[in-house]
This record gives sequence, C-alpha cells and structure tokens, in this order.
Amino acid sequence: MEDQPRKHRYWCWLLIVLHSCYFASCGSADRGSAVMVDAKNSRVWGPGVEMPDRATLPARYFFIEPRDIDNQKINESQKYDVHIIGQSRFGSCRYRLNQIDRHDGSSIVRYRLAESCSDVTIHVRHNGAHLNGSPFSIPGTLYSEQCYCPQGSVEEWLETVGCPAGDPQIDMDLIPFRAINFSSLRTRMIQQYDKPGSISHCNYVILRNQVHRRCYGQHTGFSKFMDTILLSLARKFTLPDMEMFVNLGDWPLVKKGGPSRTTGPYPIFSWCGSDDTFDIVMPTYDITESTLENMGRVMLDMLSVQKRGLPWAEKHAKAFWRGRDARRERLELVALSRRYPELLNASLTNFFFFRDEESEFGPRVAHISMHDFFDYRYQVNVDGTVAAYRLPYLLAGSSVVMKQNSFYYEHFYRKLVPLRHYIPFEADLSDLVQQIEWARENDEKAREIRDNANAFINANLLPLDIYCYHALLFKEYAKYIVSPIQVQPGMEKIEQSEESYHCPCERTTLPRDEL
Repeated sequence: MEDQPRKHRYWCWLLIVLHSCYFASCGSADRGSAVMVDAKNSRVWGPGVEMPDRATLPARYFFIEPRDIDNQKINESQKYDVHIIGQSRFGSCRYRLNQIDRHDGSSIVRYRLAESCSDVTIHVRHNGAHLNGSPFSIPGTLYSEQCYCPQGSVEEWLETVGCPAGDPQIDMDLIPFRAINFSSLRTRMIQQYDKPGSISHCNYVILRNQVHRRCYGQHTGFSKFMDTILLSLARKFTLPDMEMFVNLGDWPLVKKGGPSRTTGPYPIFSWCGSDDTFDIVMPTYDITESTLENMGRVMLDMLSVQKRGLPWAEKHAKAFWRGRDARRERLELVALSRRYPELLNASLTNFFFFRDEESEFGPRVAHISMHDFFDYRYQVNVDGTVAAYRLPYLLAGSSVVMKQNSFYYEHFYRKLVPLRHYIPFEADLSDLVQQIEWARENDEKAREIRDNANAFINANLLPLDIYCYHALLFKEYAKYIVSPIQVQPGMEKIEQSEESYHCPCERTTLPRDEL
C-alpha cells in the first residue's frame, strides 16, 4: 500500500512530461517552419508574375523557391497562399489556380483566366507574410488565351517576352532552303506526296494574320494540332505572311539523295526529324497540345509532370518501361526484363505490329499513369515508330532517363548532352543492362544527371518555350519565301472562335476592319 502513492506520482509525472513534450514539439515545429522560411530571401519568378501582360498563355505559371535567413535554399515542402485580385467585365477576376509541389521545397504555381482582367495584383504569401516581390502589380490588361488581340509583329513579340535570338536546330533545318519558290514547287510537291493511303499533308497559307489550308490524304485529322497552334499564335502577334506544307504523319518525308539531288529538297514541316531526311522539325503535336491545353483537358504536361512522387531513396532501384509494340527493340526489351528482373521492369500494353508474337512477349498489361512510372529510379526511352514523344516528360520527372541511341530526333535533341542530361545506350540494347548496373553503382552521378535534365526542361521545354520555338521558326522560315503569298484555290479559312473577338483589346497591329 505504501507503493501506491509513489506509483501514482510516477504516472502523473510521466503524463505531464509526455504532454509537455508533445506541445513543445508541435510548437517548435510551427515556429521552426515560420522562422525557417525568410520571406525577403525567398524567390518568386517566372512569366506568370514577371510579364503576364506580355506573355499570354493558356495557363500562366511561376515558381517559388523558399530560402532561409542565411539565403540557403530550403528543401522541405511548403504551403503557400496565392491570390489574384483584379477586375473583369463580369466583376472580380475569375481564375483557376493550381500549385504543384515538387517536394524539394520549391513549387510551381499556374493559373488560368476565365476572361481578360485589369488592375491585377498577384499575392504570394507564406505563413501570412508576402514573399519577395509580392504583391506583384501588373500594368495593363491580362488577356485570356482566347482573345484575338495581336500585339505587334513576331519580331516584337519574340523580344518582348525574352525568347532566344536563335536555335541550332532551326539554323540547321533551314540551310537547304534559302530561296523557296512555291510557284514552281507547289504542284510538284502535291504530286510527289499524292499517296492518300500512306501520306497525309496540308498546304497552309498565312496571309494578313489569317490561316487558310487545303489538306491531302485519307487521314487528315491531325491538322487540328497545326490549326490550333497557328490560331493561338495569331491571337498574340501578327504572323509573317507565308506558305508551308505540313506532314501529318509520324515519319519524316524528304529523303536525302534520290530525287532531292536533282530537284532540291522540298520544304516540308514535320514533328520528327531523322539523319537521312531534310524535314523542317517543329515541336511535336503531343508537347504542343499539352502546352495549349495546360490546365485544360490534358492530364499530363510539362508542368504537372514535375510533381514529385516517391523520394529517391524509396524508389525501386530498377529501370522501368511500358508501351506498345511499335518496334522490334521493344519486344527485346521485354525479353531483357525477363532475364534480368532484378534490374528491369518492362511490359507491353498493346500488340499491333507484332500480334503473332503476343504469346511469346505477352501478356499485355494495363496502362498506368506516367506519374507512377517515377516509382522507379531509371526510365528507359526506346523509339516507337519514330522518336518516342514521351521523352520530354521523362526528362522532367524525378527519375533519371536512359535513352536509346537513334537517328530520329525531336526539335530539342540537338541541345541534349549524353551523360549530362541522360544515360545513353546502344540502339540494339546490347549495353542496356550494363548501363543500369552503372547507374546503380554511381547513385550520386545518376541523381546529378536527373537534376541536370530537370534544369534543361525548365530552360527549354516549358509552355512559353514551345511558343517561342514556333514563333522563331516561322519568322526565320518566312524570310526565304520568294514567291507571292496568295490563298490558293480550294483552301478553306480556319476561323478563330467567336469569343475571340469579344475582348477589349487595348492595342492591336491590325486595322479594325480585320477584327
């Protein structure tokens, strides 16, 4: 009985200590978080706060990087309060907002306007304190993406939004085309590619900022991607008058050698290039659509894919691949996966080209979200019918990319550096297993390559960059057309939407009778 008071005092004392420790830890965490992020040192930057009035995008975006009182970057995830205040013809500015936590402390914030807004301020706070530069006061009007309010020439727009002055791929592609005369080329080009069952293409004319086209072939549905980017560019600035032929298929068309030796290469725009063709390469329809539909109907784009999943230490230390049977090497990749299951997880999601081999390389597996790809440390990129258009998304993710050597390329490949932005492997996959083992043995280097790839994406392949590339390409290309720019017989005019003309444009480069 004498021990009871002592036991009672012991348990009371223990409860008091635990209770005190709990609140002390919670309180210190709150205070640590508040003290840790220094509002003045933290960075907020990007076109969505620096020039949203000049860079009219489907979804404007900016970045937040938290820093402490010593100006050191903070790597822990943070919560931010972002509000946009402004006026529209309907009252307060209406918008949708999305924050993408990159789980390295930094975040991407993007917003999509429902209509044009003026007198806009953008407020970015952390724990109630405005971060450096906030609130951001935006002069003039923020136009919605659908507004037909072209502001200056293509040259003026490129300079105003800070696009690069040139690009090595554009320079290389245009070398053969220094005097383009469609008066003599047009009929020959249409006849050369008059193969409705296998080739589809469109002849476009842009005249006085209006888009006209005539398409040839059985499968011309992909013209919608070209229509949409041209109309979107025309709403932002005055496109140069020009004529162009656009290949709607995957394979580049203008082979080196053969007829090109005598007639000269034909100027045809394609979404993919190759070492044995002359095609002028544009950003793919895939990355173009993800740019135009940012915060729209696409689930994956160059911003949303940067949402971090598992931390590196928790990822499977394996390479990963999913896709359809578009190339023999993809079947061989599945065979490698079965031989080295501890290194590689690869399966086919569909059989089309090699249906008679499904019993050997199947069964097919279900599609999964690309976000789930990044549960694995290493992402394998193998060509499909041409270049695999998923590469930009893989480079933007939280894993390191292993890329097959290939003579196919997209518009940005020329700027990629092996072992800086990705881990290369031979086209026949002969050293893929060796490269996976190297990555596992050189973990810090692999993470460095991943970080370099992420930085490359943010410097070259975000939405504004895709607009910049198209604008720069068309500006340079139009210089070399020597034939008159005329709407050709049989062409249809591709109209802007009716709502495009209901915006209160402050300044436009076109006379009123064209609006």
